[in-house]
Amino acid sequence: MIQLTQDTDGYVRMSRHFPAQTMISISFTDGTTGEYSGRRMNEIYDQALADFRLANNMDVKGFNRNAKNIHRRNAVEHVPVAAGMK
Repeated sequence: MIQLTQDTDGYVRMSRHFPAQTMISISFTDGTTGEYSGRRMNEIYDQALADFRLANNMDVKGFNRNAKNIHRRNAVEHVPVAAGMK
């Protein structure tokens, strides 16, 4: 099991995809904890990455969205989470 901690801004550090079957435990700032599958966290990561790219006009510049070619300088390392998320 992978253990993550939410920071005061509401994010967890996640710089890569986790294995889909791995369970991930998140300790939230309000003192609660939650367990999520790697698949769910990967979905949240992908959404955060898409939002980041859209907000920075990266689609307009023609960046390749293929998952195999993620350039670390054009990526996110912090993913927003909230207690009680599904």
